[in-house]
Amino acid sequence: MLIMAAAMLVLPGIDALAKLLSATVAPGQVAWSRFFFQSVLMLAGILVFRRRLTWDRLGVNAARGVTMSGATLCFFWGLKYLPLADAVAIFFVEPLILTLMSAVFLGEKVGWRRLTAIVVGFVGALIVIRPSYEVFGWAAVLPLGAAVCFATYLLLTRYAAPGGDPVAMQFHSGLFGWLVMTIALGIGAVTDIAVLQTVWPTGREWLMLASLGAIATVGHILVVIAFSRAPAGVLAPFQYLEILSATLLGLLIFGDFPDATRWLGVAIIIGSGLYVFHRERKLAAAGG
Repeated sequence: MLIMAAAMLVLPGIDALAKLLSATVAPGQVAWSRFFFQSVLMLAGILVFRRRLTWDRLGVNAARGVTMSGATLCFFWGLKYLPLADAVAIFFVEPLILTLMSAVFLGEKVGWRRLTAIVVGFVGALIVIRPSYEVFGWAAVLPLGAAVCFATYLLLTRYAAPGGDPVAMQFHSGLFGWLVMTIALGIGAVTDIAVLQTVWPTGREWLMLASLGAIATVGHILVVIAFSRAPAGVLAPFQYLEILSATLLGLLIFGDFPDATRWLGVAIIIGSGLYVFHRERKLAAAGG
């Protein structure tokens, strides 16, 4: 749980950098750079430390890369139009989606109380989305799409993590994410899709893109390690720590701070997620 908490406090740095870059670099290129630099850093570490790279569960790790690329593109796209704290608040229906998906696909038990909490969490998300949608239109839905993709990524991580090598898992997911985004940018170049256009970054932008990849590498290795040691339902609520970090970064860097309505939605989302966590712990103590 401490490992997961550390990862969640670090990862909003990716979003802050992506939002800073969104004025001059398209979301697709920022997402591509995130996976490119992650793959380069991971490969360098593997070579320097002479780490043996396993290739088992390649199909699952490829799927992890695809879902992570979808989550990254949707979220970075949303950050171009939304305040950082709003985007993160909408995204945080993801732990509730993960809990529901864990029940459906991994056989983890979810009773009516937790199902009710999931519904309440979606209500909280709608409270946040409604004012955002009025101002930003369809862009307010993009973090929701990112949440679905990221929940799928974590579900696959939970499935593959026991017995898997965290370094190999993260390298493969980053590599496949980079391949997917490379294909997407190629399609963007042919079809002239604005979100997938490319430019040659300045030196400062290259540094920011490389830093984004470095934060992603460290943060997601921590996530893989955490999911190899604890059930998805136990770890999911710790993702709410990202809201604190994202809100602070949004205030310090962009001057954004959620209004009362958004805080109400955030409180409902967090409250429902913490209830799910409470039920998981209570059932675990009772032996299921």
